[in-house]
Amino acid sequence: MGRGWGGGGGGGAPPPPLPVINLARLVPGLPAGAVVRVLADDPAAAVDIPAWCRMRGHEFLAAHDGPAYDVRV
Repeated sequence: MGRGWGGGGGGGAPPPPLPVINLARLVPGLPAGAVVRVLADDPAAAVDIPAWCRMRGHEFLAAHDGPAYDVRV
């Protein structure tokens, strides 16, 4: 998962955090305690995913080379 940006010219809002958006869409269909590995080529995912976990009450488990991020939902 990576950041995509379909915005027009310069300025404006930052691109949406697609790794977090995709993770949020996946979580409702998972059983409590499931572990998800998020693959993200977006450097901001290293900050966005742990922050999303804190805000949503999920557990950020680890970051891995690749880069990949493990989350317990």
